[in-house]
Amino acid sequence: MSALFGVAGNSTRFTETVSKASADAPQWLREIGLDAYEYQCGKGIRVVRSTAELIGHNAAKAGIALSLHAPYFINLANPDPESVKKAIGYVTASCQAARWMGAKRIVIHSGALMKRSRGEALRVAKENLAVIVRACDELGYGDLILCPETMGKVNQLGDLEEVLELCAVDERLLPCVDFGHLYARSFGVLEGKAACVQMLDRIADVLGEERSAQFHSHFSKIEFTQKGGEKRHLSFFDPGYGPEFLPLAEELARRGWEPWVICESAGTQSEDALSMKQIYREVCER
Repeated sequence: MSALFGVAGNSTRFTETVSKASADAPQWLREIGLDAYEYQCGKGIRVVRSTAELIGHNAAKAGIALSLHAPYFINLANPDPESVKKAIGYVTASCQAARWMGAKRIVIHSGALMKRSRGEALRVAKENLAVIVRACDELGYGDLILCPETMGKVNQLGDLEEVLELCAVDERLLPCVDFGHLYARSFGVLEGKAACVQMLDRIADVLGEERSAQFHSHFSKIEFTQKGGEKRHLSFFDPGYGPEFLPLAEELARRGWEPWVICESAGTQSEDALSMKQIYREVCER
């Protein structure tokens, strides 16, 4: 076993030279040497059952691990009862789509502060997430893993500590640690060897070694502003912003952890995911 590397959505290389059909992505990803595919439902659950099942069939045949990104407009920190009801619907619909395609992990945005203190927003988010987990259990989705994600903007809930607190709601939850987001919301501070050691140590302290070793992650370079944090995702070829993957690869290899590393680069996610996998392999062979 080792870390898995894959892509979020379809890269430009895939859509321009291979196919525009997501069902064709798993076999292509296996052919180029990747291991995972995160299907994107950020703008809503629009995939029909037949397509989802075909993606799942092709992924199983190719040995590609599947995850799914739930709609971006989920806000766990919104206390409005109608918003909570909608969030439950979005997450359970994501679970249904994930079940159709055999995806095991579902990534969920943590939400926005809505002009409240971080503590109050986190309290509401934990309560709402507990309600969502119960709803998933009641509908038979208790075997699927929900992954609250670290967020890139300062006015969003979702620094590493907040996401780890969300994961304390239920032992089945895993963090989706987006290293680009943490880099952006820290204005470039959370980068390099010391930062990677610090972040992974903290995850292990809170969740324990066994659970931490399987965490979900996103990785890309991200441009940020000095006021708000994340501005836009970049490719590995874009200069001026980080983070760099090598320090994280070295620390993952040293610990023997086996996360899913999903590349969210802007259009070049397949090429950049392959670069990360190669860096990781070289580190492991030292």
